[in-house]
Amino acid sequence: MRWRTVGRVAATVLVGLVLPVAVGAVGIAGATGAIYRPRDPSAPPVPVQAAAVPAHDAGKPTAAIVVGPEGANAADVLAPYEVLAATGAFNLYTVAPERRPLPLTGGLDLVPDLSFGQLDQRLPEGPDVIVVPQLPHATGPSAAPIIDWLRRQRAQGDPLLMSVCTGAEVLAEAGLLDGRPATSNWLRLIGLRRNYPAVRWTDGVRYVDDGDLITTAAVLSGVDGALRVVERLVGQATAARAAQAVHWQAYHPGGAAPIQRSRPAPADVVALLSAAYRWDRPTMGVLLTDGVGEIELAASFRPYTELSYLARPLAVTANGRPVRSRHGLVFAPRADLAGAAPSLDRLVVPGADAARRTAAKELSLPERLTPVYLHRQPGFAFDAALADIARTEDVATARWVAKTLQYPTTDPPQSGPAWPWTLTLRPILLAAAAIAAALGMQRLRRRRSAPARVSDRPSRTLDPSGKAR
Repeated sequence: MRWRTVGRVAATVLVGLVLPVAVGAVGIAGATGAIYRPRDPSAPPVPVQAAAVPAHDAGKPTAAIVVGPEGANAADVLAPYEVLAATGAFNLYTVAPERRPLPLTGGLDLVPDLSFGQLDQRLPEGPDVIVVPQLPHATGPSAAPIIDWLRRQRAQGDPLLMSVCTGAEVLAEAGLLDGRPATSNWLRLIGLRRNYPAVRWTDGVRYVDDGDLITTAAVLSGVDGALRVVERLVGQATAARAAQAVHWQAYHPGGAAPIQRSRPAPADVVALLSAAYRWDRPTMGVLLTDGVGEIELAASFRPYTELSYLARPLAVTANGRPVRSRHGLVFAPRADLAGAAPSLDRLVVPGADAARRTAAKELSLPERLTPVYLHRQPGFAFDAALADIARTEDVATARWVAKTLQYPTTDPPQSGPAWPWTLTLRPILLAAAAIAAALGMQRLRRRRSAPARVSDRPSRTLDPSGKAR
């Protein structure tokens, strides 16, 4: 009897776990699958051929930032881009296998400056610098044209290769890191060490400079990697000015800064909770405007999506037409503001100067939709995003986002609720509901299988001799 009771208890607990796990698995699949959403065919058409290509100056070194056929990480692309562009010392191109709108993190559609073929025609000898960001499915078929192109560039010339975050996986898959020291995102290093044992993986530094190869740690370490490129090709004074231009206070002249070795911690469970059980993920309109800074754009998409799963961003413009960023990149919206406004839960306007210009205009918005001008205060663009997440969500989530970004400080100042308690209750309530249902079914089964009560049995009578009949 005792073992039967133990078995029933174990079965009940198991049932209590199955429901939240199943619901969470569906939630995680949906959240991760939405990070690089392809462009909807019904979105406004993009006149790609009308997007002017930057002029080429033969007296400057050329840097090419790669975007994959399925897109790339917004911060990995745009942070190094703005750092290099701020110097004015480079021919700077975003390149992809084809010249068509490609999704950056969260659905920010970038029109690459050139296709691989167009870049090869313009520069038969190849670029001086190639920056490889995180790509979705870095080891899948969609990465094959990137890997082939990188191998050709390495074979025909001697470009300085720079990877940002898990862009190192692309270089490793291409065989370009074998026998070399390299670093990458702290979350992925265990898998990278297992899958690419020929690479001498390391951590605890912003970047590893190994001559013709620079690999950086997670996400915002790409700023330091780009500044190192500037130091080597242009000079330290120019790098210092570029760091100041993007408000990067963590610039470490002349070498890589040591960083804290990040490890998974109990508080990181906020990411799992958000991915699995944030059923009411809001639709966040992001208003693109001409002249917006590239890092400002990245800060409006990456912190709210990958590894945080806080919102479903929707890139919009006031008129539905593409915009040009501060240094000339072309971004295509997925809707116009007036058409999208009824479906938006909030509206974020990135940019400092760009937002001020927008605030001066009359925006046709529902009364409930008050624009959030993310970059009203001066500083590094991601500061504002972390503060916004702490205020609108909770401090624990903001700290997790900072950790995934490999933010310069381990505990950026934030104020807001300490923990997502409502989100935490959801799997607990699911488990409780499943256990209650299981107990109810057990009770019903016991009732049906219980022997009949004495009062329900046929009564017996006695004959005159006292014997039962």
